[in-house]
Amino acid sequence: MTAIPAAQPTGAHRGRRAANRRSGPPEDAPRWERPALAAVLVLATVLYSWGIGHAALHPYYGAAIRSMADSWRAFFFGGLDASGSISIDKLPGAFWPDAVSVWLFGPHTWAAALPQVVEGVLTVWLLHRIVRAWAGPFAALVAALTLTLTPVTVALDRATIPDTALTLLLVAAAGALQKAVRTERLLPLITCGIWVGLAFQAKMLQAWLVLPVFAAVYQLAAPGTRLNRALRVLLAGAVALAVSCSWVLIAWVTPAASRPYLDGTSDNDPFTLVFGYNGLSRFSSDSTAFGAVAGTAASRTTGNTGWDMLINHTVGPQIAWFLPLAVLAAVLGVVWRTGQPRTDPLRTGFVLWGGWLAVHAVVFSASNGNHAYYTAVIAPALAALAGGGLALFRSEYDSQSEPGARRRTALPAAIVLTAAWALVLDWPTRFVSWLLPVAVMLALCSAVGLWTRGPRTSPRLVHGALAAGIAATLVVPAGWAFAGLDPLYAGAATSPMTGPVGKAYHPRHAPRRVGLDQPGARDTALLGYLTTHRHGEKYLLATQAAYTAEPLLRAKSEPILVMGGFTGSTPFPTAQQLGSLVTAHQVRYALLTTARPTTPATTWVKSHCTRIRPSAYGRRTGGSFTLYDCSPQR
Repeated sequence: MTAIPAAQPTGAHRGRRAANRRSGPPEDAPRWERPALAAVLVLATVLYSWGIGHAALHPYYGAAIRSMADSWRAFFFGGLDASGSISIDKLPGAFWPDAVSVWLFGPHTWAAALPQVVEGVLTVWLLHRIVRAWAGPFAALVAALTLTLTPVTVALDRATIPDTALTLLLVAAAGALQKAVRTERLLPLITCGIWVGLAFQAKMLQAWLVLPVFAAVYQLAAPGTRLNRALRVLLAGAVALAVSCSWVLIAWVTPAASRPYLDGTSDNDPFTLVFGYNGLSRFSSDSTAFGAVAGTAASRTTGNTGWDMLINHTVGPQIAWFLPLAVLAAVLGVVWRTGQPRTDPLRTGFVLWGGWLAVHAVVFSASNGNHAYYTAVIAPALAALAGGGLALFRSEYDSQSEPGARRRTALPAAIVLTAAWALVLDWPTRFVSWLLPVAVMLALCSAVGLWTRGPRTSPRLVHGALAAGIAATLVVPAGWAFAGLDPLYAGAATSPMTGPVGKAYHPRHAPRRVGLDQPGARDTALLGYLTTHRHGEKYLLATQAAYTAEPLLRAKSEPILVMGGFTGSTPFPTAQQLGSLVTAHQVRYALLTTARPTTPATTWVKSHCTRIRPSAYGRRTGGSFTLYDCSPQR
C-alpha cells in the first residue's frame, strides 16, 4: 500500500514529480489503475443519468429552478417565482448550477437534473484522487467503487436536492485539508476554508459539521509549532466564516423592497432563515427557534432519529452497508499506528474520515427528524474508510513482520463481517434475497483462500481471493443501487431512496414524477383561463402556499404571488399588502387550498373575493382547490 510520506520531498523528487505530471501517471501507478478508474466513472455516469428525462425533480425546488433560470433577481436570491416575491426556504447556492443548465438548454427535466449527475461523478473522481494520495491506488479504487454503488448516492444524484452539491464541496474541502497537512503550505488550508464556505451556500449549517474534525486533524497532524498550527486554523476558520456568510450579509444589507421575502422567517431576516428555521428548529420546538415561522417542526419529517437511525430498516439499506467495516478500519487504523510520528499521514486519514463519520452520526441522531437522503454526506467517509481499511488490512496481511503475522486475520475477518452485515440489512425486506447466497459464497471462498495461504500459495490465488472478497462486500448494496433505476423502487421526488422502503413505496405502482414544462390537463386548463382573463396584472395569480403554486411554476415561468411560502404559515403577504396589490390591479385571482392552514391573507380573500365555478377553468369539481376573482370592479 502506498501512503504519502510525512517528510517534504527533495528538489530531485519534486523534479521527478513534475516530469510525471507532464508525461502521464506517476511511476508507481499500476497498469490497471487508469482503465479501472475509467470503468468506475462510466458506471457512475450510467447509474446517475439513466432515465434522466424522467428524473426525480423535487416539486418545490423544481419550480424555483425554472424561475431562477428566467430572472436575475430570482436567481441570486432564490426566488420561488420569476418576480422574486418570496424566496425558497434554503440558500440558493445549490440550485445555481441547475438554473444555469435550464437557462442554457431550456426548461427540460433532464436539464435541471444534469448538474446533479455531474456533481455526483465529480465526487467519485475527487474521492479517488484524495484516497489515492492518502492510502494508494488499491484503496482509491475500492473507495470510488464503494461510493458509486452506495444506494443513497445513486438515488440522490438522480434528483434535484442540495445534498449532492454539499457532498461534493465537502469532499473537495477534505482534499485541500489533506494537502495542507501533508505539505505545511497555507494556501491549501485557506482553500479548505473556501470550499467549506461554498458548501454552506449549498446547505447552510450542515456544512460546518466537519469544521471541528478538520481543525482537530490539522492541529494534531500538521507540521509546525503548536502555536503556528493554531493560528493557521483560526485563519482558515475566519475564511470559512466569511465565505459562508457572504450571501447572508448581502441579503441582510439589501433593502427588503429590493429582494424577495425570505421564506420560513417571521421577520424577513436572513440570519433567521439560516440559524432559526434551518438551524435551531431542527433540534428543538418552534418556540425556541428564534424567528422561525410557527409550525416549522410540524412541516418536516419526524422519523429516522435516535441512536439507531443509521441502521433502521429504512435508512440502513441506503447507507450502512460498510458501517462495520468503516468503524473497524477507523479504530484499527489509529491503534495499529500507535507509536508513529505525530504527522503520520496514514493515521491522519483514519482520524479525518472517522471523525467525519462520527460527528454526522451524532448530529443526525440528536436532530428531530431526518430524510434518509441526508445520510448521503457520510457516504464518502464510509467509502474512504472501506478503501483505506482494506488496504491497511491487506498491507498487514502481506507483512512479514511479527505484528503483521498477528494481524493477518483482519483482512478475511473484515470481508466476512461485511458480508454478514449485508444479510442483516437486507433480511427485513429480503429485497435482493437472490444475491445473499452469492455474497455468502464469495465471502466464504475469499476467507478460505486468504486464511489457508501458505509459503507455496500462488499470488494469483491470493489476488483472486481478495477480488472475491471485495465482490462479496459490494454485490448486495449494488443490487439495491441498481434497483433505484426502476421508478417503482426510487422513492418519492421529495425523499429519494432505493428499494421497497419509505412512505412513498407501493408494491403496485411508482410514485408520480413531475417535470418541467410538462403540465397536466387540469393545470393546462387553469393556466389557459388565467392567461385569457389577465389584463395587465403583474401576477398571474396569488396562491395559498407553495404547494398550490408548484405545478403552475414548473409548467410556465410567470410571476405568482405565493402566500405563506413552503409551510403556508410564513407571514407574507399580510392581508393589508394583499389588499393593496388587488386595489393597484397587480393581482386579480387567488387559488386557495384546504390542505394548508388558514392565514390572515386567505381570510381576506374569502371575505373580499368571488368564488369561481370549477367548470369555468376546466374542472368538474374544485376538490381541495378553490379559485377566487378579487377584481375590485366585479
